[in-house]
Amino acid sequence: MEFIMLIVTGYMHVDPADLENFIADLKVLAVATRQRAGNIVYDVAVADQQAGQLLILERWFDQHALGTHLDALETKAFVSRWQGRMRGDIRKYDAVNERDLLDSKALFVTQIS
Repeated sequence: MEFIMLIVTGYMHVDPADLENFIADLKVLAVATRQRAGNIVYDVAVADQQAGQLLILERWFDQHALGTHLDALETKAFVSRWQGRMRGDIRKYDAVNERDLLDSKALFVTQIS
């Protein structure tokens, strides 16, 4: 079985008046999430406080680890509490050819015309 690391990233939006409470709830979720098997990174940053916009960044060992997180009681409870009061544009990417930032060796994909 091949394992492909996943990167989850994008923006979450909440009403600016709810931002403080949202972040407090998210911090509780983050503590549990960072302890889960297969979690590499789970971070959130306020991108625009006045707009209630947060930048989400997660890295997971594989789809099984991400799926376990999404099915966890804490995650489902968080989503249930904030459903209808948050919206997001969050995407999942397969991470292949991971290397150091300054490594110039790239994975080249050829196309057949």
